[in-house]
Amino acid sequence: MGLVTLREILADTREKHYAVGGFNMNSYEDSEGMVMGAARKHSPIIIMTSMACVKYVGLKQLVGMIRGMADTYNIPVCLHLDHATDIDLIKACVGAGYTSVMIDASKKEFEENIAITKSIVDFAHTYGCSVEAELGKLGGREENVVVSDSEKAYTNPEDVPRFVEETGIDALAVAIGTAHGFYKAEPKIDFERLDAITKKTTCPLVLHGGTGVPEEDFRRCVKMGMSKINVGTQLKKDYTDALRKALKENPETEYDPRPFMRPVKEACAQAIMAKIDIFGSENMA
Repeated sequence: MGLVTLREILADTREKHYAVGGFNMNSYEDSEGMVMGAARKHSPIIIMTSMACVKYVGLKQLVGMIRGMADTYNIPVCLHLDHATDIDLIKACVGAGYTSVMIDASKKEFEENIAITKSIVDFAHTYGCSVEAELGKLGGREENVVVSDSEKAYTNPEDVPRFVEETGIDALAVAIGTAHGFYKAEPKIDFERLDAITKKTTCPLVLHGGTGVPEEDFRRCVKMGMSKINVGTQLKKDYTDALRKALKENPETEYDPRPFMRPVKEACAQAIMAKIDIFGSENMA
């Protein structure tokens, strides 16, 4: 089936009351496990890379690798650049074949956020690439993105219609109580705010900070109209836990890396399958 855009992969999510998972990858093994897990569930999937991941793996290598997986497993796969602030890198990813990018100008003032976001939309859409943006400021840490408690701010529903219309974005990340990384206490999602936002726009909405959100909150968000849910930190933990376990269980005389990495693939596949069950995207490929 090959790579598809974010606009395509989220097209009927609100109408059919399901969400597509956006999962942060860091290597071949976890991304292969993610796509493999989605294929088992016949679900679409969004493979996300951070700016640091692009620099670590390599831009052309990433695009070729994920495109190959999409062709092999024959499910809709979107390759998405997550939380990008580097304009040059965003344009390089678009030119290299990414099918979605996120411009994160959420730390800027409202008018500047609109201007920066619109410039990226105008550029990316000429390549047929989708664009996600953020309105409001999500707290926590995700690699290069750090927002302190004093800086975080919930999305104002009244700002949404103008932001969506003037930027032309394909998806909107909203701040409604989640945060990046592991939670110190159970997150308190502002469902009233989410309801107000969904009534203001038909633009697909994105929930960041999905690690540690209770299952019932996920389901409620999806039912209310959330189209994309991001999970990253949990998958890093699943990866490293599986690798540590494999290293411990295999004899010290084992030098073939594959016995250590196969459990990593499977752990990531199982994690994605569990989230697909919660997000309701099974058989939506």
